[in-house]
Amino acid sequence: MKNDTCGCGPGYATPAQAMLGPREKILYVVCIRPNSKVTGLPDYLATIDVDPESPTYSQVIHRTYALHPGDELHHMGWNTCSSCFGDASQKRNRLILPSLNSDRIYVLDTSDERAPKIHKVIEPEEMHNHNVSFPHTTHCLPSGEVMISTLGDAQGEAVGDFVLIDSTTWTIKGTWTKGEEKAKFGYDFWYQPHHDAMVSTEWAAPKTIKAGLDFKKQSLISDILISMDDRFLYFNNFLHGDVRQYDISDRRHPKLVGQVFVGGKLHLGSEIKVIEDPELKEPPEECIIKGVKVKGGAQMMQLSLDGKRLYVTNSLYTPWDAVLYPDLASHGCALVKIDVDTDKGGLRIDKDFLVNFGAEPGGPSFAHECRYPGGDCTSDIFLPQV
Repeated sequence: MKNDTCGCGPGYATPAQAMLGPREKILYVVCIRPNSKVTGLPDYLATIDVDPESPTYSQVIHRTYALHPGDELHHMGWNTCSSCFGDASQKRNRLILPSLNSDRIYVLDTSDERAPKIHKVIEPEEMHNHNVSFPHTTHCLPSGEVMISTLGDAQGEAVGDFVLIDSTTWTIKGTWTKGEEKAKFGYDFWYQPHHDAMVSTEWAAPKTIKAGLDFKKQSLISDILISMDDRFLYFNNFLHGDVRQYDISDRRHPKLVGQVFVGGKLHLGSEIKVIEDPELKEPPEECIIKGVKVKGGAQMMQLSLDGKRLYVTNSLYTPWDAVLYPDLASHGCALVKIDVDTDKGGLRIDKDFLVNFGAEPGGPSFAHECRYPGGDCTSDIFLPQV
């Protein structure tokens, strides 16, 4: 999915130009083996054909396997993005996949978009030499480096920091935080170089996260994104199972304009009894697509550049999935496509599209983050046009 509208660098000059880009044809999905302790099988990156004109539409066309079982691949990011649009020497051809459980980092070569391959592996010892662990979110920097947030020290205790990786040699240069004072916790982060500002959030200590948690009486909002034109905001409730679309044209008064249920615990026939619901008269029907029950709850989301298609997976993190959805490991996850009404607002599950990760070779897999080869609504940083 290349940008052929200019001879410049990767991505697009503005979000408005991105919305006019070509439709996505390839989708990369991080897949985790929930039963790796038994099967000994590694996690992998699935390449999905999402071109409706293709004979392999909605199918896994390639799998790039990790080298070790139990890594727990989670998020991924690029070596460069739209922030380097003006630099024709930059190429978006490396996809970085940190592993939560092993602290290992995989760098994939995506020169062949339909068949990525491993380019380099940064081993856990290299991370621990810098006293960091649990690498989570990765972003490219204008300096040519890649920065990854880390949630713990080498012993798995809570400390928020970031590692800097040379995007040519793929070696760790050091940590980003200067001085002795560091954040108590780490998690996700985003930055805007024009304003010289970065926002970082908190999760918990790696030891706590890996142990799993017991959630009660919560909807558990677990992902959020905004369309390229800043008109619609989307978030999901992992336990309830719904994906919500809000019109945020009036920033102070968001308006709910779309809602669909993709799995979750609140459906007809569920063991959960709804005592009070000010929005729905009765629970929704169980989500069944092409004869497959969608277990788990709506989790990671990826929106098409034009805002008309929303892809959703339904795994959060293996130890937490085991507590919240115990049967998911034997059933497997799914990739669901939701059609979006970008005029009036509204969501509709596409009942003709489903990638069933419960039928994967080697047994059921979990599915987490999704990305497009040419950049997407959650991967790129844009610089103001001045």
